[in-house]
Amino acid sequence: MVVKVFVVDDSAVVRQALAHMLAGNAEVELVGSAPNPLLAMDAIRKSSPDVLLLDIEMPGMDGLTFLRQIMSSTPIPTVICSTLSTEGSRVALDALSAGAVAVMAKPKLGLKQYLDDSRRDMVQTLKMAARSKPRVRHTLPDANAAQALAGRSPVLANVHAFAMNKPVVIGSSTGGTQALELVLTHLPADAPGIAITQHMPEKFTAMYAQRLNGICAMAVREAKEGDRLERGVALIAPGGLHMQLRKTAGQYYVHVLDGPPVNRHKPSVDVLFKSAAECAGRDVLGIIMTGMGDDGARGMKVLHDGGARTIAQNEETCVVFGMPKEAIKLQAVDDILPLEQIARAILQFDSRA
Repeated sequence: MVVKVFVVDDSAVVRQALAHMLAGNAEVELVGSAPNPLLAMDAIRKSSPDVLLLDIEMPGMDGLTFLRQIMSSTPIPTVICSTLSTEGSRVALDALSAGAVAVMAKPKLGLKQYLDDSRRDMVQTLKMAARSKPRVRHTLPDANAAQALAGRSPVLANVHAFAMNKPVVIGSSTGGTQALELVLTHLPADAPGIAITQHMPEKFTAMYAQRLNGICAMAVREAKEGDRLERGVALIAPGGLHMQLRKTAGQYYVHVLDGPPVNRHKPSVDVLFKSAAECAGRDVLGIIMTGMGDDGARGMKVLHDGGARTIAQNEETCVVFGMPKEAIKLQAVDDILPLEQIARAILQFDSRA
């Protein structure tokens, strides 16, 4: 399959450089380009691209506004390529939250050399994006609305029926920033403690956690060494470091550590899941959600075989049905659920003695 790409960027130099970079590649075809979203709309409808390669700062309509417009009506897999989208940039998180599949940074200087050096990564990212299934984006509830939604669940009457500390561990990758946002905003302030590994670069995770903390009833933080995993708290593994779950005197804590990538990722979902199986056994709920590749599948198998309950997001609601699919193949999954049912499943697990 040849991936058809449409570029929207106000820089003629960028459009020419990208055309040169993709020319002659048997896997990717440039089917059109435009200097701004207003001019791109008709051309995109006519060319039916598989992927949009989109800049942020453009005249007439900025890239984020255009992305939100697309994702609210006819979603197209979109990769952001912008000078604003450097690591740690709030704009990059805004783009991911709006539905972008991936974000790539481009320098203000030395653009042609950068694109030439990044040819392989660019092609791989575009191919990955083409295999994704972005969904129509709806406005997510704020913290009060989320708590009200969760509060209507009949299982909440039994949440405090026992004092056991039963942690939840979640792993996700491509599409996970949006999926986690939907799950966490539908949980109440006293939900069970959640440890999360989301594939994300260094410096992104602190800002991402801060964003979620502002819209969730739960407290959401980037994990630090020795943080206690307690009710009402979600801890996100820092980008560039692994995170493990540990148990001391009946309480769960996180251990944040450096080390080589596992399954090409740091943080790795397998690292979190295997540690949770070791210290929590059948008292933990493992959830694997949207993402490319197989990170987390073997860790989920260890969880499952140790008696833990395991859930995979279903194919229909995944942006990329990679990680859940691999876990299902290993017969490591008890339940396969649509994204919209995962928050309720967490509360039901928490209510069972």
